[in-house]
Amino acid sequence: MSLTITLPPDVERALRDRAADAGRDAAELAGELIGRALRGPPTFDEILAPFRREVAASGATDAELDALFHELRDEAWRQNHPSPRP
Repeated sequence: MSLTITLPPDVERALRDRAADAGRDAAELAGELIGRALRGPPTFDEILAPFRREVAASGATDAELDALFHELRDEAWRQNHPSPRP
């Protein structure tokens, strides 16, 4: 489908700049952005898909992932709740 739209100059400039930065055609990028907006936010499964692929490729076990998450959670807690210094 072909569609002609009028964009405010600043929006057109931002679209062209973003497309150029990505080495893409502005019309192609506009179509992708509109499609994403119409589909709505990604599902949780779509968001997690790259992470799940990495985990599968790593061969990590559930126990190893559980230990890693606990370690990271504890580290984050320590960073946000530093113990008082003497």
